[in-house]
Amino acid sequence: MQNSTTSNKNNVFREFCKYASLSVLAMAAISCYILADTFFISAGLGADGLTALNLAIPVYNFIHGTGLMLGMGGATRFAVCRSRGDHAGGNAMFTATLWLGAAFSLLFVALGILCPTQLAQLLGADGVTLPMTRTYLQVLLLFSPAFILNDILLCFNRNDGAPQLSMAATVSGSLANILLDYVFIFPCGMGMFGAVLATGLAPVIGVGVSSLHFLRKKNSYRPAKILPKPAHMRYNFALGFPSLVEQLSAAIVIIVFNYIILGLEGNAGVAAYGVVANISLVVSAVFTGIAQGMQPLLSRAHGEGDEKRAGRIFTYASCSMLALAVLLYAAVFFFAAPIAAIFNGDGNAAFGEMAAHGLRLYFLAAAFVGDNTLLCAYFTSVERALPAHILSLLRGLIVIIPCAFLFAAIWKITGVWLSYPATEALVCAVGCALFFLNHAKTKKARPKTEPSPQMRQKNKRSPIAPFHANK
Repeated sequence: MQNSTTSNKNNVFREFCKYASLSVLAMAAISCYILADTFFISAGLGADGLTALNLAIPVYNFIHGTGLMLGMGGATRFAVCRSRGDHAGGNAMFTATLWLGAAFSLLFVALGILCPTQLAQLLGADGVTLPMTRTYLQVLLLFSPAFILNDILLCFNRNDGAPQLSMAATVSGSLANILLDYVFIFPCGMGMFGAVLATGLAPVIGVGVSSLHFLRKKNSYRPAKILPKPAHMRYNFALGFPSLVEQLSAAIVIIVFNYIILGLEGNAGVAAYGVVANISLVVSAVFTGIAQGMQPLLSRAHGEGDEKRAGRIFTYASCSMLALAVLLYAAVFFFAAPIAAIFNGDGNAAFGEMAAHGLRLYFLAAAFVGDNTLLCAYFTSVERALPAHILSLLRGLIVIIPCAFLFAAIWKITGVWLSYPATEALVCAVGCALFFLNHAKTKKARPKTEPSPQMRQKNKRSPIAPFHANK
């Protein structure tokens, strides 16, 4: 009996390592879309180009956040349906997700066609940076359907037992982006247009690779010939909302910080913050990768009623996150100056010093960011959307904005850097309280006897009412 339990734990650990490692690589590759732009733009267009990029980045967060909301929300419900044998429900969920993706894509494309200049001005672009910011925004918005579809397919493939393909799709897109960035900016001399064109083509390549899951006929989901229903779509919003808010919070933080830093340090300060913000994308992507690797396994365990396995999966994710947070902060702390120098194409000493100082203070938040990301994913995976919504809103709106203005008023630019770790630490405390409260309620409601293997198998086959094929 003991050997059986040990074997089960080892299987769960191996499965978690497989999903989490592939997902971390995939998310790190996605973050390289923008990081590659940061490096090549700083080298080819200088500090003004870097400022324009940082002003446009929030729109990328909005697009990517929308794709993650639809993909994570739909795929989470799909995983629960799949674990219970409700294939019609899974297909209905995928179909509703595609419809919503098309609707949001039309909205973003319309913005790119009708008002890129007004949007660039709204984000803070001035006479120097307006042309480059407008170009980046317009092309990015026109490629939004590719970004959104790429996110949807990545999430569904990962939940359909194909994490390797999801990783391959993102890595191939990212490598293509890096290569095309260099070709378009330097040999072709296409400037900012070349940088954003390379970024836009990356998800097109990702979609092509992800589509192999259909061509090889290994997928267990497909579009259904039905119109989407509100009962289907609400899962995209309810379960995917934390993923959207996580990206929106990053966008709002960038917008607010750009506004404050423009008043304190001007365009040079915004360029320095651009380095900090883009390195932050990579760090956040690592934690998001752990969370997304955990999510399919956690949703499956939840759907089967196996709480012990769910608990082990979350423990593995938390330990992995903490170890990576320590390593990442150590790397940033000791190599802040060389990291800043990579993006200092003009050799500006004040810019380099400001960026290095910001990196060391800003990334004090690393462990708190990781914990908050995992907690949001945990609540979503077990279909407890409200705590995830609370944490997401606290991080993205309720705490960070007043904290940034207050700290900036007291400690100037140092206060701006410190407002981020202070916010994440406070939200982390709230998240831990919600987690233990939820755990206590679940334990109280738990049956005194664990479900038998036969009952777990019955749970796997049990259809979910809203997704019967005849509805």
